[in-house]
Amino acid sequence: MKIAITGATGFVGSRLVEKLKDDGHQLLIFTRNANRAQRLYPASRFPNLEIIAYQPTESGEWQQAISGCDGVVNLAGEPIAERWTPEHRKAILESRQLGTRKIVEAITQAEVKPSVLVNASAVGYYGTSETGIFDENSNPGDDFLAEVCQAWETEANQVKQADVRLVILRIGIVLGNGGALAKMIPPFKLFAGGPLGKGRQWFSWIHRDDLVKLIVESLKRNDIEGTFNATSPNPVRMSKLCETLGEIMHRPSWLPVPDFALELLLGEASKVVLEGQQVLPNKTQSIGFEYQYPNLKQALTDVVPKM
Repeated sequence: MKIAITGATGFVGSRLVEKLKDDGHQLLIFTRNANRAQRLYPASRFPNLEIIAYQPTESGEWQQAISGCDGVVNLAGEPIAERWTPEHRKAILESRQLGTRKIVEAITQAEVKPSVLVNASAVGYYGTSETGIFDENSNPGDDFLAEVCQAWETEANQVKQADVRLVILRIGIVLGNGGALAKMIPPFKLFAGGPLGKGRQWFSWIHRDDLVKLIVESLKRNDIEGTFNATSPNPVRMSKLCETLGEIMHRPSWLPVPDFALELLLGEASKVVLEGQQVLPNKTQSIGFEYQYPNLKQALTDVVPKM
């Protein structure tokens, strides 16, 4: 297939590119930083990959390259885990809302339209809760991230008017060599690891390789359509995550990071790790998706030695 990807230099996108390259697909990478993309994907290793510079929130000539692609994967978005200044809040929203709008615009205008758009969203759609259980049929929350996800998904849904199959993946915390774990492991190495906050908040996660597998299946399988939770079927509380991480690293897990420390560091963005939500991938399992890493210990045992 010929596949266009945004967010291809990120934590998930880079692993997706490697997988699709290994499978022999032709790739178009849309990026704001062409120099960085060229360093990551040298032509000698990626002969079937083309890098296209673009401004994700603006229309432009880049949109013409979508024509003739078989599928589009839209993963682009400003990082969430940073202090939410008014400027960063705006960037978080616009990078997803306007960025997706311009991708859909390109698909709609394409002379030869892709058959599928796989669009990222996040479990933040459901809001946060210590007691609630959410699946794909649950109502959205009413906090900032829930509003961002609703706006994000609303833009993606416009692609249906062009008769293009749409798959929206509400992604949990992704576990892999980097990402959230990269910020958690250093304290454990110093024998100073422990739960973030009270430890009772839910941690809905997915191994990066399972997420990539789900994206690839969404591209290939015409029977996959609609919204799916990209999370493991076995979410855990934060205390269990840190206990398992300590066990695998042969380190204690007794020194909790207090709420106020995270709030000082991240401001409102600390809600992502201090509150959380229990999300189940019922619809994802109903399509027969098989997880390589359904359990946390399996996932961390694979990931931690590589970090």
